[in-house]
Amino acid sequence: MKRLLTLLALASISLTAVADEGMWLLPYIKKMNSKDMKAHGCKLKAEDIYSAEKSSLKDAIVIFGNGCTGEIVSEQGLLFTNHHCGYDAIQKLSSVEHDYLADGFWANNNAEELPAEGLSVRFVRHIFDVTADIVGNIPSTASNTEYMATADQNKQALIAKLEAEHPGMQVIIPGFFGNNQFFAFVYEVYPDVRLVGTPPSSIGKFGGDTDNWMWPRHTGDFSIFRVYAGKDNRPAAYSKDNVPYKAEKWLEVSLKGIKEGDFGMIMGFPGSTERYKTSYEIDYMLEVENPQRIYIRGERQKILREWMDSDQAIRIQYDSKYARSANYWKNSIGMSRGIEKLDVKSKKQAQEQAFQAWALANTLPEERFIDALPLIEESQTEARKENATLQYLSEAFLQSVELVQAMMLDSDVEGFYKDFNADVDRAVAKRMFQIYRENNDRLPSIYEKIDAEFGGNSDAYVDWLYDNSRCTSLEKVETLRAEADVTAALQADPAYELTMSIIALYRELYPAVIAADQKFSEGHRLYIKGLMTMQPDKAWASDANFTIRLTYGNVLPYSPADGIIYNHYTTIDGVMAKEDPTNPVEFTVPERLKELYAKKDYGRYADDNGELPVAFLVNCDITGGNSGSPVMDKKGRLIGLAFDGNWEAMSGDVAFEPDLQRTIAVDIRYVLFVIEKYAGAKWLVDELTIK
Repeated sequence: MKRLLTLLALASISLTAVADEGMWLLPYIKKMNSKDMKAHGCKLKAEDIYSAEKSSLKDAIVIFGNGCTGEIVSEQGLLFTNHHCGYDAIQKLSSVEHDYLADGFWANNNAEELPAEGLSVRFVRHIFDVTADIVGNIPSTASNTEYMATADQNKQALIAKLEAEHPGMQVIIPGFFGNNQFFAFVYEVYPDVRLVGTPPSSIGKFGGDTDNWMWPRHTGDFSIFRVYAGKDNRPAAYSKDNVPYKAEKWLEVSLKGIKEGDFGMIMGFPGSTERYKTSYEIDYMLEVENPQRIYIRGERQKILREWMDSDQAIRIQYDSKYARSANYWKNSIGMSRGIEKLDVKSKKQAQEQAFQAWALANTLPEERFIDALPLIEESQTEARKENATLQYLSEAFLQSVELVQAMMLDSDVEGFYKDFNADVDRAVAKRMFQIYRENNDRLPSIYEKIDAEFGGNSDAYVDWLYDNSRCTSLEKVETLRAEADVTAALQADPAYELTMSIIALYRELYPAVIAADQKFSEGHRLYIKGLMTMQPDKAWASDANFTIRLTYGNVLPYSPADGIIYNHYTTIDGVMAKEDPTNPVEFTVPERLKELYAKKDYGRYADDNGELPVAFLVNCDITGGNSGSPVMDKKGRLIGLAFDGNWEAMSGDVAFEPDLQRTIAVDIRYVLFVIEKYAGAKWLVDELTIK
C-alpha cells in the first residue's frame, strides 16, 4: 500500500500534462498543470482557480440539478446554464396556457421569478485527499472483496466524521483511478432555485436532434436561474421570504470575443468517461450494449414523436423525456461509429499487449498485475447473455413503459401523472412487448399469461392491462389510495403482476452479473494501478465521475475529412440559412430574431466584422455533466457555455482524439444579445460584471 500511495504522489507532481486531454483534479493543478497552462496562454495563478484557503473560481461553479453544471454570474446569485439543462424545470413549469418551452419566459424583476420545484444546486465547499484514510490500513495481499469491504467501512466512518465537522452539508467520497485513490467532497446544497429567463426552444434547442452533436452549430443553448437563500444566506427550503443568494464569488463576463488560438478553460462536473476501457469491453459495447440501446430507444422515440406532433399538451408532457432519451440514443450511434472508424480497439489491444509483457517481465505474481486483463476478459464473457437481457428489461420496460414506473413510485405521484398520458404509454407498451419477445429467449413470466389467456397476442394483453389497471391516471390512483387496505389493492392491480414478473427475472439474472462485476472490479483496479506503475512519470488523469474538474486548451478549427476544414466559430447568418418551414420542430426562426437580423441590430455584441457570433470551438476535454459549464478566457472571464461535443470524436469517452475532439460552446455575446435585444431583459445584463 505504501508503494501505491507513493505512486499516486508521483503521478500528482508530474509536469508533463497534455494541454487538451485530461479532466484534472483541482487540488493538483498547481503541481501538474500550471506551467503548461501558462505556456498555452493562461494568465491566472493556480490559486485563482482553486484555493483551499480563500475564494477562487471554483466557488462560482455549481452542480445544477442532478446532471449538469452551472455558474454564478452575479453577486445576487444569478446562474447561467444550458437550455437543455433547464429543460426539465422549464417543462414542469409549462402548460398549454403558459408554454414556456415554445414561447420562452422572461421575468421583469425578482418577484416574477418562478420557483422550480425539486431543483437544487450544490456548491463545493471543501475537497480533501483521503486516500490514506480509506485504503491505508488495507494489506497489499488483500483480496478484492476484502479491499472493497474495508474501504467502504472506512469511507462510511469518515463521511460521518466530516458531516459532524460540517453540519448541514453533504459529504461524498467517490473512488478515482479504479478505486485506487479517494477524495472527499463537501457540498452545500441550496434547494430554492427559480427560473429567471429562457429563450424559446426555437433558439435554445435550434437544430433539435438533427444538429445534436454536429458542427457547424447555431443553438442558443442557455437558460437563466437564480439561487435563493434564507436571510442568513444559508440553504433554506422555498419560502416567499427567501432572498437572492449573496455570492462570495461570481464570474466576470468578457465581450472581447475569441479568435483562433486563444486560451480557453472549462470547469465543471463531467459525468462519466471510460478511458481505461479495454478491448474486451469495447467488444461488448459494439456488439450488444449500443445496438440494443439504439434499437429500443429508436422504436420508442418514433411512437412518442408521432403523438407529440399531433397534440400540444402531449408535446409538453413528453418533450423533456424525449430529449433525454434521444440525446443518449444519438450518442450511442456516434460512439459506435467513432470507435470503429478511428480503430480504437486496435489501439487498446496494443496497450494491453505492452502491459501484459511488462507485467510478466517486471512484477511479482503476488502483485497480481498479470491477472488484471484475464479477470477483465472473464468478466465480459461469463455474464454476457445475462447482462444483455438485463439491459433489454431495463430499456424496454423499466425506462419505456411508464405504467411499470408508476407501480414503483413512492413519492411525487402528482408530478408523475402531470406528465403521463395513458394512451401514449399504451402504444409504447405494445411495441416494447413485441420487440422484447422477438429478441430474447428469457422472458418475464407475464408472457405465460399472454400465451395462456390472450393466445400469445401481446397487444390484446396490453389493451386489457390499460383498461383494467387503476394506475393509468391520478384520479384512479386516488381511489386506490383511499382503499382500507392499500397494499392489497395495489397487489390486485394488473400492473402489479407485470411489475413483479419483470423484477423476478431481474433477480434470476443478477447473481451471475454480480459475480462478473466482482471480477471486473478487481481486474480494473489492478490494471489502472499497473499502468501507473509501468509509466510513473506520465501525468495520469482519472476518469470522470461527476466531481469537479478542470480542462483547458485553445480555440481551434478542425478538419473532419479530407478536403474539409471547419471554421472555429459560427454566426447568425447560419441560423437564417438553416430555417426550414418543412421541419418546424427543429429549424424554426422566431420572427423577432429575423427582424433584428434584417436590421443588423446587434448592439455591442457584434464582432469586429459586424457579425453576430453564435457558437465556437475549443479543444477542451468534456463529457456529459459538463453541459452548462463555463468556458473561460485566460483571465478567468466567461466567454461561453459548453453544451456539446462533436460527431467525429464521439469515441472520446473511451479514447481522446486530439486532432478531432472539440467542445462546442454558445458564445456569451449571443447569450447576452438574446437577453437584451431579443427579450428586452436588459435588467439582467445590467446585473452582470462585464469587462
